[in-house]
Amino acid sequence: MSFGRPPTFENFKVSPPQRGSFPLDHEGECRQFMKVYLDCLKSHSQESANCRLLNKEYLECRMSRGLMERAEWKKLGLPDDPASNTGDGGTGGKS
Repeated sequence: MSFGRPPTFENFKVSPPQRGSFPLDHEGECRQFMKVYLDCLKSHSQESANCRLLNKEYLECRMSRGLMERAEWKKLGLPDDPASNTGDGGTGGKS
């Protein structure tokens, strides 16, 4: 027993994230896409189904700039066909 001292962490192993690590957007390359997407979520009571196309645009920005590994849309829960997206066509509710 260890009274008053921290336990040892000899068996503690750090595991990487499932999808790997990715750099943060320190340069703000995709900030505008992120802001439009978050504004859409806010205006739709955090209901992401209404903002799926905006989510796709944001993720495409990150993938095209090397801020995340390129993945199939299907694996990210997004359809390949823009016509099958729900929501407002990527306008964020703006006309």
